[in-house]
Amino acid sequence: MPIEIEGGCYCKGLRYVAAGEPLFKVQCHCRECQYITGGHPNVVMGMPVAGFRWTRGEPKPFRRSDLPNPVTREFCPECGTHVLTRAPGFPNAVFLKPGCFDDPAIFGTAQMAIFTLERQPFHHVPEGMPAHPRGPGSA
Repeated sequence: MPIEIEGGCYCKGLRYVAAGEPLFKVQCHCRECQYITGGHPNVVMGMPVAGFRWTRGEPKPFRRSDLPNPVTREFCPECGTHVLTRAPGFPNAVFLKPGCFDDPAIFGTAQMAIFTLERQPFHHVPEGMPAHPRGPGSA
């Protein structure tokens, strides 16, 4: 079911609209996401890039130079809020942070946990949620 999400950063300097059918909702436990969140899993909703647009401000992108095919994370240049991620393997999606939605309840719950191989003892994967050591289909 298509939805429209409005959201932005903590200081309201960045604002966006994302429209379309959500592509996925995941909880990622990878070490890189732990850095971004301050230690916990990172939750994201994938939305079609075609339905995404900035309505206020310009983000500051960051891409790690030590990785062969890094994601691009986009932050507010003023308050530093991490608003979204773009991944080379998913060129038709933006990975939105539900904490930046005007209504975070739109996220609901994650469909799966990924990169649980790097999960910390204080991370929680809800009972019954599909969990993958790496990405979906990983052993």
